[in-house]
Amino acid sequence: MAERLVPIILCGGSGSRLWPMSRKLLPKQFLPLVTEHTLLQDTVLRLRGLEGCGAPLAVLNHEHRFLAAEQLQAVDVAPRAMLLEPIGRNTAPAVAAAALLVAAEEPDAVLLVLPADHLVADVPAFHTAVCKAAAIAREGLLVTFGIAPTFPATGFGYIEAGEPIAPHDGAFRIRRFVEKPDAQRAQAFLAQGGYFWNGGMFAFTAGAFLAELERLRPEILAATKKAIANAARDLDFLRLDRDAFAACPSDSIDYAVMERTDRGAVVRGEMGWSDVGSWSALWDTGAQDASGNVARGDVSLHDAAGCYVRADARHVSVLGAQDLIIVETDDALLVAARHRAEEVKEIVERLDRQQRSEHVSHTRVYRPWGYYETVDAGERFQVKRLMVKAGHGLSLQSHRKRAEHWVVVSGTATVTRGDETLTLEENQSTFIPVGTKHRLQNQSNAPLFLIEVQSGSYLGEDDIERFDDRYGRT
Repeated sequence: MAERLVPIILCGGSGSRLWPMSRKLLPKQFLPLVTEHTLLQDTVLRLRGLEGCGAPLAVLNHEHRFLAAEQLQAVDVAPRAMLLEPIGRNTAPAVAAAALLVAAEEPDAVLLVLPADHLVADVPAFHTAVCKAAAIAREGLLVTFGIAPTFPATGFGYIEAGEPIAPHDGAFRIRRFVEKPDAQRAQAFLAQGGYFWNGGMFAFTAGAFLAELERLRPEILAATKKAIANAARDLDFLRLDRDAFAACPSDSIDYAVMERTDRGAVVRGEMGWSDVGSWSALWDTGAQDASGNVARGDVSLHDAAGCYVRADARHVSVLGAQDLIIVETDDALLVAARHRAEEVKEIVERLDRQQRSEHVSHTRVYRPWGYYETVDAGERFQVKRLMVKAGHGLSLQSHRKRAEHWVVVSGTATVTRGDETLTLEENQSTFIPVGTKHRLQNQSNAPLFLIEVQSGSYLGEDDIERFDDRYGRT
């Protein structure tokens, strides 16, 4: 039986307002910010038990492909496809590419478009809203989810409801979209009623969306069709053609289609939704103590009120503070007034202008073979701790400007060094001269840990020439 509901999971976005936890190489959708699962994992897990729901199709940045695949595998979710964007072009081209893939097999399937970085606390209410939206979508309408507002928010766009759609209770035609209002207008919307927060989730058939996109933004559809036609298979991923996709105009679903179509509908949702857009949003949705504090990690609070405190690497004690955000990682600390949480993205922009690295990656950087952590660094040297997963290995590679010393801490390493093949056990070491082809492999069934000492005139990660790689990165 053909799948009638296909989830499209949008895994893009940088989450810069959630720095220092969210970073370019590990943005918020891949972090466990609310539960023990990451936001991506929570997004796919809440689909379980949803009537008629098939395997999800994920659209993501190519830099995050192995991270996303591993996180889905960890919760036993096998995606229908994983579509790689070579460059970000906002949500309209991303959904267009996914719709084209689905339409080739099931043009009448309903696409359920979900960002990977949202919170939904009431899953049964979410399922109810999705089933209602899917039924309306099968009537040819393009449906968005309107979140019933609980306070006069100024950080969300709003949707004004029009005529009810019979016989669907809580469903309306869209009268208009409203940009993020000031506090006075937001309060007026709340008092008047008939306005919803724009939840950024959608339901429509693949055919209906593509038809409206062709009518309203044909240049987006044309470029996306070309990117799909010239797409290349890369292991378990489908990589969109870079030149065609780069030529595609960048636009959101809202601007490109939903605000211009005469077939728009909105379904009311009361599902405990949050876009997890800032630290203040996590304070709003978190479990607060009697003083209004939300604490995660090894935190001690003394005479504190209205604070969000998160300790990631060390103990954090807070004394006599009020309405603060305090977020600690092993290489950065954020202290901010809670009402200025939206401005954290300006800190990230400043770090970027200063060509710093704290907004790009954590000290632990994940790779498809495992991870590495920077332990120490100085002039002409760098020390890293590597973990190589069982059965995995690094590429066959060389470096033009650095040499490397490897010391096995635990496990067994199989090392290719030039024409030699070495087996190293705990406390054994080897040296890789500049320019020598080498490979590190873990052929055992246990993780391999080792210390890598790099020395040379340049120690950047881009000083790698790959000759052979099981992950397709040559």
